[in-house]
Amino acid sequence: MNVILGISAFYHDSAATILVDGKILAAAQEERFTRIKHDYSYPFNAIEFVLDYSNLKLSDIDQIIFFEKPFLKFERLLETYVAFAPRGFKSFCKAMPIWLRDKLFQKKMLFNELKRHDEKFTDDNKIFFSDHHLSHAASAFFPSPFEEAIVLTADGVGEWATTTVAIGSGNNLDIKKEIHFPHSLGLLYSTFTYYAGFKVNSGEYKLMGLAPYGTPKYENLIKNELIDIKEDGTFRLNQSYFNYATGLTMTNQKFHNLFGQKPRNSKKDEIKQFHMDIAASIQKVTEDIMIKLARSLKNEFKISNLCLAGGVALNCVANGKILKENIFDNIWVQPAAGDAGGSLGAALALWHIEQKKPRKVCLDDDMNGSFLGPEYTQEKIEEELNKLGAIFSTMKEGELIQKTAEELSKEKIIGWFQGRMEFGPRALGNRSILGDPRSSTMQKNLNLKIKYRESFRPFAPSILKNDLTEWFDLNVESPYMLMVANLNSKKITKMSNDEEKLFGIDKLNIKRSEIPAVTHVDYSSRIQTVKKKTNNRYFKLINEFKSITGCPVIVNTSFNVRGEPIVNSPMDAFNCFMGTELDILVIGNCFLDKKVQNKNLIKNYLKEFELD
Repeated sequence: MNVILGISAFYHDSAATILVDGKILAAAQEERFTRIKHDYSYPFNAIEFVLDYSNLKLSDIDQIIFFEKPFLKFERLLETYVAFAPRGFKSFCKAMPIWLRDKLFQKKMLFNELKRHDEKFTDDNKIFFSDHHLSHAASAFFPSPFEEAIVLTADGVGEWATTTVAIGSGNNLDIKKEIHFPHSLGLLYSTFTYYAGFKVNSGEYKLMGLAPYGTPKYENLIKNELIDIKEDGTFRLNQSYFNYATGLTMTNQKFHNLFGQKPRNSKKDEIKQFHMDIAASIQKVTEDIMIKLARSLKNEFKISNLCLAGGVALNCVANGKILKENIFDNIWVQPAAGDAGGSLGAALALWHIEQKKPRKVCLDDDMNGSFLGPEYTQEKIEEELNKLGAIFSTMKEGELIQKTAEELSKEKIIGWFQGRMEFGPRALGNRSILGDPRSSTMQKNLNLKIKYRESFRPFAPSILKNDLTEWFDLNVESPYMLMVANLNSKKITKMSNDEEKLFGIDKLNIKRSEIPAVTHVDYSSRIQTVKKKTNNRYFKLINEFKSITGCPVIVNTSFNVRGEPIVNSPMDAFNCFMGTELDILVIGNCFLDKKVQNKNLIKNYLKEFELD
């Protein structure tokens, strides 16, 4: 038996993964344990979990691999500061002590941290380092259902690379092309995230959700001034407008002058039509680049499958546009496409590329639905709920499914906690908040009363795979909620002439389909397809809801509030339940009604987590 531990850490979304004989056994993000969103610290708790789940001690591990190479990253920082000198001296002074103290000698630091798990771990020769974008590419290709594929990765920056193209075949993965820092599509998008007043490496989802409320009126300005896009999709950024290479902010005064405004202050400034138009513009530019890249790669390499990873691959709108263009026969996106997935990719790269182990392709994929995290027995759930003072009834599965579906059909909002936690940023039906998509007030209520977040943000539909084409303009599976498509035209509600004239956020409360809670203002949805094989209990719930209502769709959003990581434990779930206006909590076979809970257990949850 060969066991590999993969680790990603020290930038954002630290995580750990364990492979046993090349099989993905367990993976989790550190944030779920520490309750610190996007936690970048050494993933002590995540490593403890994957070891415990595998019934292994650290001294049993054959190889440990970190997802990037610190020396190459340090080289990039030094060369960047030299190239831009004397600009960036303040940033240089801030970064260097941390690098010289901690990051540069990361093998020693990792060894010392690893010994905390097991005092018998004494062999630092077991520690290896992967390349950042190779880790991303490996996470995209090796678990995919393809024998051969083009692999496109794009994010902020790894060591030097910001975008890479690789060819995967069998157990081989060969990087063919790279775009290097400071030219980065991920950093360009993050610049506009910052400019619109959202947090970098966290608020990119918000920018994407805001885009349909605007028009891309600044598209040409971006293309003419900020970025030179070639016909094949490669690009260069005009660094005179940016501050991220050497500064402590993303933009500079020249950038602000170009668009006529300073960055929005999220604490003081409202979101205006300008910010919606800015969001629409950078989203359109991003989509154009990704489509150009995809088309040129298909023409060059003549391979019909595409795999995607890196933070930009979480832009599900762009993914949906690539799909709609019919450039490739098949597209597969790694569900943990960001840095957390680097822990998985590094381990897979070591197994297949370095150790030359054969690969067996799975027709669905090798991610187990991305349900790779902790799970709790019914006994443990009841024990924890009793300790917390919860009032609950325990039901058999059939009764539980029927009762939950009935409550959903009455527009109750339900916390749903089942099985193993998801790996990656999406809740896929095991750590989810569920609602009735037919309700015209559900989106508003979920955003303001449950999630405590901006009213414009859309929600995703979970739909039974067999009903997909009747409701959406999509004919391929989207199990990881990483594809956006439009509603089927026969499900759309036409807007009146007066409604058509509305602008921006005024469009929000217009009913535009039979399932308004999951229909964005541009008639699109971020779709999750559900099938029995992958998530049987969730499938049964949606099927029962369909039996009651005739609708095979339910609202699915992550079980957390704004600024909080997705819930991990029964205690996390109960705290969120008692701190929000959730009506029902279903956890394992336990059914909890808010109305009968002890009022003294109600929490002030709004200030519990730092806003993102």
